[in-house]
Amino acid sequence: MKSLYLPLCILIMVSSCKNDTKSSNTATSNNDSITLIERAKAIHERVITLDTHCDINIKNFTDSINYTHNLESQVNLPKMKAGGLDVAWFIVYTGQDTLSTEGYQKAYDNAMSKFNAIHKLVDDIAPNQIELALNSNDVRRISKSGKKVAMIGIENGYPVGTEISNVEKFYNLGARYMSLSHNGHSQLCDSNTGEEDGVWLHNGLSDLGKEVVKEMNRLGMMIDVSHPSKESMRQMIELSKAPIIASHSSARALCDHSRNLDDEQLEWMKQNGGVIQTVAFQAYTNTEKNDARNKAIKDIRKEIATSLGTTWYDWNDMKGLSDDEKNAFFELRAKIIKLADKKAENMSNFPPKVNVSDFVDHIDYMVKKIGLEHVGISSDFDGGGGIEGWSDASETFNVTLELVKRGYTEKEIEMLWSGNLLRVLDEVQAVAQKS
Repeated sequence: MKSLYLPLCILIMVSSCKNDTKSSNTATSNNDSITLIERAKAIHERVITLDTHCDINIKNFTDSINYTHNLESQVNLPKMKAGGLDVAWFIVYTGQDTLSTEGYQKAYDNAMSKFNAIHKLVDDIAPNQIELALNSNDVRRISKSGKKVAMIGIENGYPVGTEISNVEKFYNLGARYMSLSHNGHSQLCDSNTGEEDGVWLHNGLSDLGKEVVKEMNRLGMMIDVSHPSKESMRQMIELSKAPIIASHSSARALCDHSRNLDDEQLEWMKQNGGVIQTVAFQAYTNTEKNDARNKAIKDIRKEIATSLGTTWYDWNDMKGLSDDEKNAFFELRAKIIKLADKKAENMSNFPPKVNVSDFVDHIDYMVKKIGLEHVGISSDFDGGGGIEGWSDASETFNVTLELVKRGYTEKEIEMLWSGNLLRVLDEVQAVAQKS
């Protein structure tokens, strides 16, 4: 059974009511709300909740500082338990650097350090609390045992370098999806970031990238299109014998960002049989709301960052930072945001945050556009994700509550939380078994 921590925002206090029409209506409304919450809690405890994108910092995977502690990180075991998050896909992320032997080696070493950190967590630090899953049967078995589930995704195929054998090496270490690029064109494919300047390196997939797609099909590793360019995505779908995923993207029709999928891409995903894992990232959920909030709060964040002996960076500012500089900033980023938000709470007419309702708007849109079986859920926690109501793993229940409020059934909620993604994983692995 999941032990759910309910944030104050959803707790409803019911006071005694006088016997008049107004108070009777209030009592009925309160009772209905309590019933809805109880129903949502029961559903949340029964379904397997799976988040396809949780970044990590290897400094949080040591003997003295690790995920058994309630760290500042948005994801750790205490927060997963509090919010009823069953499955976290931990991400082996490497930033984009030069397409050179030196760059590939550095990226490979970085990737291996993250693989090692994840294995240290499940093998040495907390084997009685969390276990690595390699397929859907593992997920269900581990979840049923009461332990949390770890899975591994690779964000950026850059550490593959020019050695295609590295794909199998990463698969054998537990990786079950990989994107072929991140923010910047890799040796494998173009990135969505090419939209900014109209400069493309491969006009889609490189020759090596095409071989990597075939190798991923052979092994049973899902292809992730959340960062590659639209043309790269089109070519991947054309080449792949298996369904693909977007591990953390939303609907471009609602938020015009190159990281989101437009209606044509959504239709491609439907025809391919894939799934889009809707992402709780403010800038990809509601640009106007996010920009207004960030503009109003930027000076507060700068002031707090200075007081903590660091510098505040917006996303565009971070492009010029090294991986070490980014990691150092991310160690304090969540704290800076939390302190700034607390200060803003006491300021009148302050622009609101992007919230769970805005997030589920994307789920609604994509469900209506291409069908419920092609939509899932992700956070991008510890990589910039987080919205009001789902700011870390301890608030995971609020997503289920919003889905229940909107009329989704338990079966539909189960599909959104994990069923659709695991179905794609099964199909990808079935293709591999046939090859």
